Amino acid sequence: MSLHIYDTSTRAIREFVPVEAGRASIYLCGATVQAPPHIGHIRSGVNFDVLRRWLTRSGYDVTFCRNVTDIDDKIIRVSAEEGVPWFVVAERNQRAFTWAYDTLGCLPPTVEPRATGHVPEMITLMRRLIDRGHAYASGGDVYFDVRSWADHYGSLSNQKLENMRGAGDTDDESCKRDPRDFALWKGEKPGEPTWPTPWGPGRPGWHLECSAMATKYLGPTFDIHGGGIDLIFPHHENEIAQSQAAGDAFARNWMHNGLVKIGAEKMSKSLGNSLLIPEMVQKVRPVELRYYLAAPHYRSSIEYSEEALREAAAAYQRIEGFVTRAAEVIHDVDADAPLPQAFVDALNDDLGTPQALAVVHEVVREGNVALSRGDKEAVARLLAETQNMLDVLGLDPRSPQWRGTGSDLSPVVDALVAVALEQRKAARARKDYAAADAIRDQLTAAGITVEDTPHGARWELSR
Repeated sequence: MSLHIYDTSTRAIREFVPVEAGRASIYLCGATVQAPPHIGHIRSGVNFDVLRRWLTRSGYDVTFCRNVTDIDDKIIRVSAEEGVPWFVVAERNQRAFTWAYDTLGCLPPTVEPRATGHVPEMITLMRRLIDRGHAYASGGDVYFDVRSWADHYGSLSNQKLENMRGAGDTDDESCKRDPRDFALWKGEKPGEPTWPTPWGPGRPGWHLECSAMATKYLGPTFDIHGGGIDLIFPHHENEIAQSQAAGDAFARNWMHNGLVKIGAEKMSKSLGNSLLIPEMVQKVRPVELRYYLAAPHYRSSIEYSEEALREAAAAYQRIEGFVTRAAEVIHDVDADAPLPQAFVDALNDDLGTPQALAVVHEVVREGNVALSRGDKEAVARLLAETQNMLDVLGLDPRSPQWRGTGSDLSPVVDALVAVALEQRKAARARKDYAAADAIRDQLTAAGITVEDTPHGARWELSR
């Protein structure tokens, strides 16, 4: 079975057939950087990181474009509230997002364009739309004329134009031909940043930014456009309208991830329940938080709770425990070992991570049985399968992302703990159990957990 994904535009699961054989192009709506990220923001990054990894593992050369919206009404509002320039707000929060993506193991995008760096491309797109009769300038603004695209507008969100209300994206609606027209360009206002255009100075509208950046880096037709389900309307609907009205086929497939909610409410800063990433990684390790966000199907909602987070952390620790114990017995893992077919089928069926992780846990259970039997051949095979599956999901505990780099203190800790364990072993051999327990207690106080196994004592940092 080849990869099949749910396409929002057709509301059906379709076979993934790339524009260009052997290559896959993805545009993901990234952050609007008016505030630091909570787990609702970063879920999208994790979900599409798994997609990108799976496409790569499946043999595709992937171009992954994730934009940054660094000018927007919300950014300007925060700028005014704090009394700092808008670019200070944008830069500060973009760095927070980058840190969060990196911390949760998301691979860097192939390209990460900022909206403010692509105003010339936006001007070109507006000119094309005006020349084709799909946009107009009015009062310093430029608007998309939705009635000129009435036969197509609303197809992504499955709405009819007559049932839609006004866009509400400007203070003065009288300059629009139709209340439902949306702003491509917003005319100059006191205290706001501006860029020159043939229609007057101003700043870009949110929807225009993404269309201009997506087509610049991925071409007029590309494979997948992604984002949260809350972006379907109006953002993605407007992207489709302006791009196709300008003559671009635009995205072949639309993928949308579900939201993270608390008490049936969408997470947002205004609700006061924004679980920021720095706070979350104090509750669980980053890899455990990634597991929590990747484990549900990407299209499902996540109802956040502390209990569910703890359960996810415990589930990951069971996987990690097998990998750690098996790696002490098997030192060379076959990175080219084939993936279990059930795992492949799960991810090819609309990126079914719940089913894929069920396969991982089943292999781990088999691996633990093989360890208890001392069957090294089976352990080697099952460890290779487990690590290769976890690599696809970005969850391999032995990867540099989660083990740290060679510049950390692991070798020093290894040496010091080894000495302590030898002393403890000698104490146990002479039946001086009080001394052995004292050494173990000292290690525990230092944040090191000792486990006695049939192969001798092993240690790990306390959780």
